[in-house]
Amino acid sequence: MERIPAEVPLRERLRVAPEVADALLAGGPLVALESTLISHGLPYPQNVAVARASEAAVRASGAIPATVAIHGGRILVGLDDAALEALATAPAGSVLKAARPSLAGALASGGWAATTVSATMIAAYAAGIRVFATGGIGGVHHGAFGSRATLDVSSDLEELARTPVAVVCAGPKAILDLPMTLEYLETRGVPVVAIGQEEVPGFYSTSSGVPAPHVVPGVAEATWLVATHLGLGLGSGILLCTPVPAAVALPLADARVAIERALAEADAAGVHGPATTPWLLARIAELTNGASIRANTALIENDARIAGLLAVALAEA
Repeated sequence: MERIPAEVPLRERLRVAPEVADALLAGGPLVALESTLISHGLPYPQNVAVARASEAAVRASGAIPATVAIHGGRILVGLDDAALEALATAPAGSVLKAARPSLAGALASGGWAATTVSATMIAAYAAGIRVFATGGIGGVHHGAFGSRATLDVSSDLEELARTPVAVVCAGPKAILDLPMTLEYLETRGVPVVAIGQEEVPGFYSTSSGVPAPHVVPGVAEATWLVATHLGLGLGSGILLCTPVPAAVALPLADARVAIERALAEADAAGVHGPATTPWLLARIAELTNGASIRANTALIENDARIAGLLAVALAEA
């Protein structure tokens, strides 16, 4: 395997797929997609099926998908079917999880690493891709601040504050402290925009009960807002929240019951740190008899579709 010299800068570590490179050269619409859902989010073959469905949703909207991952000391921007399959079937524990704090370690390892929100944003911006779709962002965990503060805050929030990319999601993950997450983003200068409704989406549920800081009726208005924000050169990203499809959404009350029970059980079991999110998501899936997984997979595909429409509109603006 080729060993990349340690001093090679980030942009020179990019390996851009030919289709993505052609679209960049032509100024065409592109959507970056993360890869942690493939390696850490869902079991095989559901993981690769959702990844391919997300790419198909981007294409159906008229844009080109660019799934991001790391292999051989390179940041791969755009994965072919063989790479998707290799990542999806890699032995358990062999794929690292790359965020900004762990990006250097992932590259230095030389093996496979999947990119989280923060690492995918870094790669997208370096490649020249303005739109990124994910399921839900990380944020402020319950108990992060206060008398027994854990300071458990996702690096996703700081990345949104420092990397000018439009991120489309179904809201922050439902296990988080949503009001605190919104406060954090406001403090760091990140606009949070709900598309088509007055409340921030609740990830598993269409609404969260929390008013959105900014609201736009649809993708056309979101496009103008994104173009304006990125054009100002403020340095921060912009978060666009679109609700999970209603047909698979969990009623907000049911989702809250499952989440609160899972949070209490995690606290009792002493689950903390990086293990918290996967543990909670798995437990919520059990408590909802798989309904949360069905909502999660549907919202991932829907977010990709909306991001594709946004990318097309931005390319035509």
